[in-house]
Amino acid sequence: MEDPEKQLQTARTLIAQKVGKIDQSSSVYWSAPWGNEDQPAFLNQALQLSTDYNADDLLRHLLSIEQEMGRQRLVKWGSRVIDIDILYYGQEIVSTTHLKIPHPEIANRRFVLSPLNEIAPDFRHPVLNLTTAVLLERCKDELEVKVVSGQ
Repeated sequence: MEDPEKQLQTARTLIAQKVGKIDQSSSVYWSAPWGNEDQPAFLNQALQLSTDYNADDLLRHLLSIEQEMGRQRLVKWGSRVIDIDILYYGQEIVSTTHLKIPHPEIANRRFVLSPLNEIAPDFRHPVLNLTTAVLLERCKDELEVKVVSGQ
């Protein structure tokens, strides 16, 4: 959508202000749209955070940031101002109606694995017991993903 790099910067700023310290951030990656391919490409970035919030409270705060930035959930996999996902919460496994950690689609999405691999190649998926680097190597998603700017 409009000025996606600025949207990522705004999200990083709000996350740092409202959620916790950003310990690491990947480069910004351009990726072809996933799911609904009849839309512009996306920009993606992975962040590693330190937070005092538990997983449920973290989700609540991240959803609040999305709303503050103007996110509207109208079309599944559609264009949006911002989409903030919790990929992992340490080695915790969470499965509720509103939150799944680790994110259930990590291993299937190159646009997630590429930036994540930049900041956490040796992190082990707590269910699959594979590192990010191995998940990326085995990923069957063929959509193009490329670095557009470093952090």
